[in-house]
Amino acid sequence: MSPTPRIAFLLLPLGVNCAVAAPVDFGRDVRPILSENCYQCHGQDAEAREGKLRLDTREGQRKEGVIVPGKPDESELILRIFATDVEERMPPLESHRSLTEVQKQTLRRWVQEGAPFTEHWAFTAPPRIAPPATKRSAWPRNAIDRFVLARLETEKLSPSPEADRERLLRRVSFDLTGLPPSLAEIDAFLSDQSPKAFESVVDRLLASPRFGERMAADWLDVARYADTHGYQMDRPRAMWPYRDWVINAFNRNLPYDQFLIEQIAGDLLPNATREQRLATAFNRLHAQN
Repeated sequence: MSPTPRIAFLLLPLGVNCAVAAPVDFGRDVRPILSENCYQCHGQDAEAREGKLRLDTREGQRKEGVIVPGKPDESELILRIFATDVEERMPPLESHRSLTEVQKQTLRRWVQEGAPFTEHWAFTAPPRIAPPATKRSAWPRNAIDRFVLARLETEKLSPSPEADRERLLRRVSFDLTGLPPSLAEIDAFLSDQSPKAFESVVDRLLASPRFGERMAADWLDVARYADTHGYQMDRPRAMWPYRDWVINAFNRNLPYDQFLIEQIAGDLLPNATREQRLATAFNRLHAQN
């Protein structure tokens, strides 16, 4: 069954055509507003903090009536962002920042709902969510299918037809290796009628050296990888050993936390290996004077 059209629906904006608005989520809806407009003066930096007020912590938000959960009309934060007096309104004019009406109403509704606070998602274990019930119980083959189908049914849409085996093989080959399947691989997949035929294909592609190359392509873009310095003289620089380190890291399934640690500070690890020091070339892939 084709995975591609199903996954696409997971990317649709939350809340589209929903009859009942979902509760405001602090991490998704509120923190971005505060981070963009408030944390510059009321955030982590004690030197830049105004009025001894912090809005990036639960304790700071609850201080001296800044936010009164469930009572937006008694919360100083809401009163200030809705103030008509420009001297009282936040953010102040000199900050050159402003809130849209939608953002203001989001903050008001968040306080009305109790102003729940959550830590940054990167430090929070993801909760296990039970797959939703669906009307077409025979279509889903796994839990992800149930989430996708539930959304399709909400939108009054039907699943796409099942892809033929050649198309499915082509999609997964491009997804995992960036390369099309060979004729021999197509023939082998078509002749394999076992229930685990597709699973075997995925295992083969994950074990291919091309898998690491495909995954590394996206990471190297983020890291601003290049074999020249760029800018004025654009002189060559031998960065390919770092590129190979990234490829090998994906191919040997290096845990993500270790993947980051070694690139950021591999040379500071106890008894750092040559490969761990090499990983820190990540820090050289930026503009240099």
